[in-house]
Amino acid sequence: MIPARRWLVVALLLANCAGGKATTDEDASLKVIPLVARKWSFDPSTITLKKGEPVILEITSEDVHHGFNLSAFGARADVVPGQKVRLKVAPDKTGTFEFHCDYYCGSGHEGMEGQVVVE
Repeated sequence: MIPARRWLVVALLLANCAGGKATTDEDASLKVIPLVARKWSFDPSTITLKKGEPVILEITSEDVHHGFNLSAFGARADVVPGQKVRLKVAPDKTGTFEFHCDYYCGSGHEGMEGQVVVE
Protein backbone atom coordinates (compact mmCIF):
# COMPACT_ATOMS: atom_id res chain seq x y z
CA MET A 1 0.00 0.00 0.00
CA ILE A 2 1.32 3.44 -0.94
CA PRO A 3 1.17 6.11 1.81
CA ALA A 4 -1.10 9.10 1.21
CA ARG A 5 1.87 11.48 1.18
CA ARG A 6 3.47 9.62 -1.71
CA TRP A 7 0.19 9.79 -3.66
CA LEU A 8 0.13 13.55 -3.08
CA VAL A 9 3.64 13.94 -4.50
CA VAL A 10 2.72 11.82 -7.55
CA ALA A 11 -0.46 13.86 -8.10
CA LEU A 12 1.46 17.14 -7.87
CA LEU A 13 4.08 15.95 -10.32
CA LEU A 14 1.41 14.86 -12.79
CA ALA A 15 -0.39 18.19 -12.40
CA ASN A 16 2.88 19.97 -13.12
CA CYS A 17 3.33 17.97 -16.32
CA ALA A 18 -0.19 18.85 -17.45
CA GLY A 19 0.02 22.57 -16.73
CA GLY A 20 2.44 25.31 -17.67
CA LYS A 21 4.45 25.24 -20.84
CA ALA A 22 6.53 22.10 -21.14
CA THR A 23 9.78 22.37 -23.05
CA THR A 24 10.43 20.48 -26.29
CA ASP A 25 13.45 19.58 -28.44
CA GLU A 26 12.76 22.76 -30.41
CA ASP A 27 13.42 24.75 -27.23
CA ALA A 28 17.00 23.43 -26.92
CA SER A 29 18.43 26.57 -28.57
CA LEU A 30 16.67 28.98 -26.18
CA LYS A 31 18.52 30.87 -23.47
CA VAL A 32 18.23 29.12 -20.09
CA ILE A 33 17.83 31.28 -16.99
CA PRO A 34 18.49 29.45 -13.71
CA LEU A 35 16.20 30.37 -10.81
CA VAL A 36 16.67 29.03 -7.27
CA ALA A 37 13.83 28.87 -4.76
CA ARG A 38 14.71 28.77 -1.08
CA LYS A 39 13.04 29.81 2.14
CA TRP A 40 11.82 32.57 1.55
CA SER A 41 13.19 34.04 -1.64
CA PHE A 42 13.97 33.50 -5.29
CA ASP A 43 17.47 34.04 -6.65
CA PRO A 44 17.60 36.10 -8.72
CA SER A 45 14.61 38.10 -7.55
CA THR A 46 14.54 40.17 -10.75
CA ILE A 47 14.77 38.73 -14.25
CA THR A 48 15.08 40.99 -17.28
CA LEU A 49 13.76 39.69 -20.62
CA LYS A 50 13.22 41.08 -24.10
CA LYS A 51 9.78 41.21 -25.64
CA GLY A 52 9.37 38.53 -28.30
CA GLU A 53 12.40 36.47 -27.18
CA PRO A 54 11.31 33.25 -25.46
CA VAL A 55 13.49 31.79 -22.72
CA ILE A 56 13.55 28.72 -20.50
CA LEU A 57 13.32 29.26 -16.75
CA GLU A 58 15.10 26.37 -15.04
CA ILE A 59 13.86 26.35 -11.46
CA THR A 60 15.23 24.35 -8.54
CA SER A 61 14.54 24.25 -4.80
CA GLU A 62 17.33 24.14 -2.25
CA ASP A 63 15.17 23.16 0.68
CA VAL A 64 11.43 22.45 0.63
CA HIS A 65 8.55 22.21 -1.83
CA HIS A 66 7.79 25.59 -3.41
CA GLY A 67 5.54 26.86 -6.16
CA PHE A 68 6.31 29.25 -9.00
CA ASN A 69 3.59 31.41 -10.50
CA LEU A 70 4.13 34.04 -13.19
CA SER A 71 0.48 34.47 -14.08
CA ALA A 72 1.05 37.29 -16.61
CA PHE A 73 2.58 34.69 -18.96
CA GLY A 74 0.72 31.58 -17.85
CA ALA A 75 3.82 30.03 -16.28
CA ARG A 76 3.16 27.90 -13.19
CA ALA A 77 4.98 24.94 -11.65
CA ASP A 78 5.53 22.95 -8.50
CA VAL A 79 9.18 23.05 -7.50
CA VAL A 80 10.19 19.91 -5.61
CA PRO A 81 13.63 19.60 -3.96
CA GLY A 82 16.05 17.55 -6.04
CA GLN A 83 14.23 18.17 -9.33
CA LYS A 84 14.62 20.76 -12.07
CA VAL A 85 11.55 22.36 -13.56
CA ARG A 86 11.88 23.90 -17.01
CA LEU A 87 9.28 26.43 -18.09
CA LYS A 88 9.19 28.20 -21.41
CA VAL A 89 8.28 31.86 -21.10
CA ALA A 90 7.51 33.86 -24.23
CA PRO A 91 7.11 37.51 -23.19
CA ASP A 92 4.66 39.18 -25.56
CA LYS A 93 4.24 42.48 -23.69
CA THR A 94 6.50 44.98 -21.98
CA GLY A 95 6.35 46.00 -18.34
CA THR A 96 7.08 44.65 -14.89
CA PHE A 97 5.32 41.46 -13.85
CA GLU A 98 5.30 39.83 -10.43
CA PHE A 99 5.95 36.16 -9.73
CA HIS A 100 5.52 34.42 -6.39
CA CYS A 101 5.58 31.14 -4.53
CA ASP A 102 2.04 29.76 -4.54
CA TYR A 103 2.72 26.65 -2.45
CA TYR A 104 2.82 27.29 1.29
CA CYS A 105 6.44 26.72 2.35
CA GLY A 106 6.39 27.97 5.93
CA SER A 107 6.49 31.19 7.90
CA GLY A 108 7.76 33.90 5.55
CA HIS A 109 6.06 32.36 2.51
CA GLU A 110 3.85 35.40 1.92
CA GLY A 111 6.90 37.53 1.03
CA MET A 112 8.43 35.04 -1.41
CA GLU A 113 8.17 36.94 -4.67
CA GLY A 114 10.12 38.48 -7.49
CA GLN A 115 9.62 40.27 -10.76
CA VAL A 116 10.16 39.87 -14.46
CA VAL A 117 10.98 43.06 -16.34
CA VAL A 118 10.26 42.86 -20.06
CA GLU A 119 11.85 45.54 -22.23
